[in-house]
Amino acid sequence: MASIPALPSFAAQAVEDYLRRLSGGRLLSAHTVAAYRRDLSQFFDFAARGGVEEVGTVQRVLVRRYLAHLHTRGYSPTSIARKSSSVRTFFADGVRRGELTANPAAAVAVPKRPRSLPRALAQRTVAGVLDAIDGTEAVDLRDRALLELLYSAGLRVSEMAQLTTDNLVMGDSLRVVGKGGRARLVPVGRPAQSALDRWIRMGRPSMASPTSGASLWLGVRGRPLDQRGIRRAVRARAGTFPHAFRHSFATHLLEGGADLRAVQEMLGHIDLGTTQIYTAVTRHHLKATYERSHPRA
Repeated sequence: MASIPALPSFAAQAVEDYLRRLSGGRLLSAHTVAAYRRDLSQFFDFAARGGVEEVGTVQRVLVRRYLAHLHTRGYSPTSIARKSSSVRTFFADGVRRGELTANPAAAVAVPKRPRSLPRALAQRTVAGVLDAIDGTEAVDLRDRALLELLYSAGLRVSEMAQLTTDNLVMGDSLRVVGKGGRARLVPVGRPAQSALDRWIRMGRPSMASPTSGASLWLGVRGRPLDQRGIRRAVRARAGTFPHAFRHSFATHLLEGGADLRAVQEMLGHIDLGTTQIYTAVTRHHLKATYERSHPRA
């Protein structure tokens, strides 16, 4: 990995103040804030080498040259788009605060990101994975409940790791805190309710230890199961990642006729456009079914 240049002195304070606001006001993770820092350090190092000495003197042509420079260095369209977004949002923040008069990155075109469709599991595959976990040991009860809930509620792995025994609301709903600290209620299907009940009553007590706290998911030594532990459990049982169950949740709902905005709310997406990618998945599924089944396809 290429080394990240230090921020030039003319931009250091403005960038650090901006990152502090991101970390506090938007509740972004340390990893995300570090990514912003890397992107802005690279941009302002390029700007300094181009003769810029003040943040407010950055021109649109410099931003365009920077994106072209990234292209010649072999960065992917996705990486260039992300770095452009980091620069654009930094300057937009300065304009909102009255510290800058214009955003030089506002109208700069960026390469289109390749559109990759989420890979949803087939319904029979999901059913096969879940039905195969039929043991009565505590770890079996935990893993069955974990996978049932992933598929039933479409949660992110970060949301799963934060769950406590107090998150269930009247048994058929789950209170989830998602990105940016936004809370939502997600319905839980009967198979997941049953699996959760068995885990909480019969499995979790045998795993619990003084270090367990109220965490819903526990490891074999009684410690709360973190995101890495959840990923390991899903990989061992299903041979895939937790997000595959989230994709499958959304895709199968839409294939069954669910309203797009209802799916948006259950997934915790702010922008409907983020959810709309799943309509492309279902169209792909319908087209494949047609071509496989119609005699004159």
